[in-house]
Amino acid sequence: MKTKITLFSAILLLMMSMSFAQKKDKKSQSIIAGKTSISKYHSRADLDNMPKGELLTLYIERIEVIVNILPNIAFATKPGVTMESLGIPETKENKNALEDNLKASGEYFDSTIEFQKKILPYSDTSDLIAAILFYEETLKSLHTYDDFKTN
Repeated sequence: MKTKITLFSAILLLMMSMSFAQKKDKKSQSIIAGKTSISKYHSRADLDNMPKGELLTLYIERIEVIVNILPNIAFATKPGVTMESLGIPETKENKNALEDNLKASGEYFDSTIEFQKKILPYSDTSDLIAAILFYEETLKSLHTYDDFKTN
């Protein structure tokens, strides 16, 4: 009987200590979240030979990458950079600001894509190709972003 009480007490104590234990801080959240690269850059000839449905998909993919990277370019151009790695204090206020920014970016992207899927099929194919080429050149220029920094 004493062993049952002792065992029950030990289990109860263990459960209580686990429930009151402080939660460990979760890993720092990346400043750039979501899709951050495209699989292939295209030439005008490649795009001229694609059906409009594929062009629409490429256009939307490029928008997604641009929406995820460009607003945060002053901080990073690649995923994995966190407030901690930049030396930004990880205060509750800063963490909330980052979470709000990521949420707003996601909502903006979702509403933009919803609009694009409805309206973009009416666009002229040559304009769509020009936009894809422009977005790809913009994304290529991110590889040279560090050239503009001076120390």
